[in-house]
Amino acid sequence: TGVSVMQCKKALEEAGGDQEKALIILKKKSSEIAAKKSDRTANDGLVIIKKEGEKAVMLVLNCETDFVAKNDDFVQLANTLADIALTKGIEEVKKSAPDMISPIVQKIGENIQLGSVQEVTGSVIGTYVHNNKAGVVVSLSAGDEALAKDIAMHIAAMKPEYIERKDIPEATQQSVREMFAKEVASIDKPEEIKQKMLQGKIDAYFKEQTLLDQSFIKNPDMTISALLGKNGATIVSILKERVG
Repeated sequence: TGVSVMQCKKALEEAGGDQEKALIILKKKSSEIAAKKSDRTANDGLVIIKKEGEKAVMLVLNCETDFVAKNDDFVQLANTLADIALTKGIEEVKKSAPDMISPIVQKIGENIQLGSVQEVTGSVIGTYVHNNKAGVVVSLSAGDEALAKDIAMHIAAMKPEYIERKDIPEATQQSVREMFAKEVASIDKPEEIKQKMLQGKIDAYFKEQTLLDQSFIKNPDMTISALLGKNGATIVSILKERVG
């Protein structure tokens, strides 16, 4: 069962030695323990990515501490859930998760929750996971898996907020403009120069936030846009998650 010998002994005593009844008692107690711990904050955990052919899934399993995130039972549970998501689908893993999680909560003693489960399909998919805490899946229109993986790694490291400039909400652009306008206002320069300085600050800021404008982490002389163009590829979709 994965629970302690004492818990098994108590369940057997309660069931009068009937193993089948004892298993039902343990399952019930596991669910009750999990329910009691469910309101505790679970912000740590693991990001797991599984890929097969033209399909990839990214699953987050949350717990309370990094210590438990490294526990063998927790790691095995996360991988098993991700396998179910890959082979049987997202709805099936959501359905199966509570009964699979409850015994591990009973054994470990922390709140464990299934986080997000996402799926992407495509002919060119690359994945990258950093320390099991940050995961990225990139789907491209062309190129190869190595290219998609490089871009996924870049995203994990550089954390762009947007894919391209047009994705930035107007309200965000306005807030940034106002922020830099205050900086420029006090500079003793002609208005024309101040406006150029303002635009330069805005462009530099959003270049850091926009994937296609960022310098490729493996080759700073080339932007991600240029890298994609060189390979005749475009971004189809991006999945990203981070815990801890």
